Amino acid sequence: MIGIVVVSHSRALGEAVAALAREMAGGNPPPMTVAAGLDETTFGTDATAVAAAIEEVAADGNDVLVLVDIGSSVLSAEMACELIDPDIAERVRISAAPLVEGIVPAVVSAASGASLEEVAGDAEEGLDAKRVHLGADAGLDTPPPLRSSDTRPASESVEVVIADPHGLHARPAAKLVALVRSYDADVTLADIDSGAGPVPATSLSKVATLNAGHNARLRATADGPQASEVLAAIRDLVARDFADSPHEVSPPLRSPEYFPGTPKHAPTADAARSVVEPRSDAPSAQGSGLDAALGPAYVLRNDVDLEAYQQGSPAEEQQRSDSAVVAVAGAIRQQQGSDTGSTSELSDILGAHLVLLGDDTMLDDVAGRITRGESASASWQAVLNELAAEFEGLSDAYQRARAQDVRAIERQVLQALVHGPDSLGHQDIPDGAVLIVDELDPATAAGLDGAGVAGVVTMRGGSTGHGVIVARSRGIPIYTDGGDAVTNVEDGTTIGFDVNTRKLVVAPDEGQRSELVELLARHRADADEASRRATESAVTRDGMRIRVGANITSASDAAAAAEQGAEGSGLVRTEILFGASPTRPSATIQAAAFVAIGRSLGSEPVTIRTWDVGGDKPLPFLPGPQETNPMLGVRGLRLMHQHSELFDTQLDAVCAAAEQTPVRVMFPMVTTRDEVDWALDRLAAARAKVPEVNLAVGIMVEVPAAAIQIADLAAGLDFVSIGTNDLTQYTLAADRGNAGVSELADGLDPAVLQLIRRVVDEVPDGVEVGVCGDLASRVEAVPLLVGLGAHDLSVVGPMVPRVKQAIRRTSRTTARELADRALQAGSAKAVRELLVAHRMPTGSLRHC
Repeated sequence: MIGIVVVSHSRALGEAVAALAREMAGGNPPPMTVAAGLDETTFGTDATAVAAAIEEVAADGNDVLVLVDIGSSVLSAEMACELIDPDIAERVRISAAPLVEGIVPAVVSAASGASLEEVAGDAEEGLDAKRVHLGADAGLDTPPPLRSSDTRPASESVEVVIADPHGLHARPAAKLVALVRSYDADVTLADIDSGAGPVPATSLSKVATLNAGHNARLRATADGPQASEVLAAIRDLVARDFADSPHEVSPPLRSPEYFPGTPKHAPTADAARSVVEPRSDAPSAQGSGLDAALGPAYVLRNDVDLEAYQQGSPAEEQQRSDSAVVAVAGAIRQQQGSDTGSTSELSDILGAHLVLLGDDTMLDDVAGRITRGESASASWQAVLNELAAEFEGLSDAYQRARAQDVRAIERQVLQALVHGPDSLGHQDIPDGAVLIVDELDPATAAGLDGAGVAGVVTMRGGSTGHGVIVARSRGIPIYTDGGDAVTNVEDGTTIGFDVNTRKLVVAPDEGQRSELVELLARHRADADEASRRATESAVTRDGMRIRVGANITSASDAAAAAEQGAEGSGLVRTEILFGASPTRPSATIQAAAFVAIGRSLGSEPVTIRTWDVGGDKPLPFLPGPQETNPMLGVRGLRLMHQHSELFDTQLDAVCAAAEQTPVRVMFPMVTTRDEVDWALDRLAAARAKVPEVNLAVGIMVEVPAAAIQIADLAAGLDFVSIGTNDLTQYTLAADRGNAGVSELADGLDPAVLQLIRRVVDEVPDGVEVGVCGDLASRVEAVPLLVGLGAHDLSVVGPMVPRVKQAIRRTSRTTARELADRALQAGSAKAVRELLVAHRMPTGSLRHC
């Protein structure tokens, strides 16, 4: 017999439709089940629920017809077919029939013993009677029933939400563009909220300049033979927060292999391959990792002298342009593929450069200018300067920094045009030199010999540039925004810096030079020991163990942190972990994610923070009203009061995960005892379903009111965790994202430190105090936090070894004295000076 599955956004509608169909089928209805709504009252569809319904109906070998209502129900049904056993999926058809008109004839036909093809055909003809009655055209040819993978609406779309804090910046945009190019479909992207677009999804320059920021809602629309497949792939890519799938195979590129996207007159792939062979003199990947440097300056000039360039005919200029693109693409591929220990982050950045270099829109613009009589060099300058200006005009600082990537491509293309492909590659910088550069691009950073160059100083460019990221990922010390201090430095001038204290010296005197030498020796010894002892516990000199966990947003985060020696996690950000999901994740999905994180981190517990959303941090499946001041609005537990069913589902997931791996649960944005009691009541109901579960419970201390009345709020709890990011902003009334007041938002301000001390002093006996904000990841602040009484710290994964090492090098007695002095300091600057003196007993460097 044929089974029926009803998929609808509304559970009430789905069940009513099924009831109507059963009534029409008489006493022998076919197997039928409903997968509708996210719960009794919440509209939506869940692919996992649809998959379970299909498996239930198909259990006795039945073929299955799936009838759907609108929008995401189609997508959920298609996704469900990918989740179930392939043998079952072969027996499933998703019907294009209207739900009500289609289900009645389908059920009647199935009850009579008809085949799946016949039942599907009857369902799709269900609308004919109404059309004839109302005078509409009837008797249209009915296409054969289709499997989900063959359903082809003329134009399809899907909505996704960008969870990355920096929005759809160059690297995720490049992954998106490369993915879209591998499908036979025309895809456009539009920003639903800002109205920007639509733009072609195959053009990195157009996609990136949508300026899609954090939590931007984008609509991808596709036409063509593989429209459904590409939209599903886009949805999956965004759901993974643009991370690589563990089973992912690089998508086929429609262009030659040297880069994704081919100029119309490009030379052959053979020519491209000729410049991609790895060099035998490839640079060493890793730098000193010391965050300090001392050596002779080597000034790198980024400008390309075009005076010697001789313009040829348009055909000759086009050939030069194409050859330059191939040469630059080959050089980038060489950097990606050479066995230099390049990080995945570097590979992603260089991949973004490849996609930009092969941007069809940009290449067409260059070719158009050459056709109109401009030289290849002038054409590239004009097009890329215009694109860089577009980036620099964006509102987001991280997106604005992407102009550096454009200028990097410009320099490489012009270099290849003027001096030929052999001029591309790593710079011949003297060993031990400190490189001085206007701004550091990724290609230059990737080409540096980390074992040879002592460090880098940029004149401008900020700390979020891709070149800076690449240098840091390779352990090359880099001091950003040196400005006037290094503008006129000549080659050979001794220069030194300390990143942690932001001290830069040009032509140091003997005393400064000695301090730098001693500083580097200490850094080198610390780094060696921290790496060697990464997996050991962090115990102070007088015997107190401080647990150092990691802040986690995904299972891959957890695995990487475990390798760095993380002792569990003090913060799992569930709003980021599930932030890209278009629908509410079920308890099963959430529990599976929590268990995966826990198993990556071993026997130490992971601390799951419940939904910290609302106001300035919305979720795609939980839209909220616009608030005048979202930071002071409906966030965290305040929002969960209004959506208790969402909160309950997550607590069910936490309790289920606790059966399989050690977990703790933590409630954010707590202000009153009533909020704590409400959350504990909801948790008690969830725990009652798993009575044997062992689960520690705590709260976040982010609001000054919570710190002030912590004795009452923490009663009956196991731990509290101080979120220094929000606590700092609320205490000092300064948004760290606002350039006008960001300097005020300093976690070292004595007012913030006094609140931390108050929490430690006044929590009930037995309640542990942790710190999980940015302050915990600042090595120089670690002795201070130990002195204030923190029991555990949760930091960004790469900082775990260094934070552990800082703990081992302090004692509680010394740390308490340091903390007492810091509490009496008059400003964050004064506290910083105390910390510098604590770390550098021989004195700090004098500024140039």
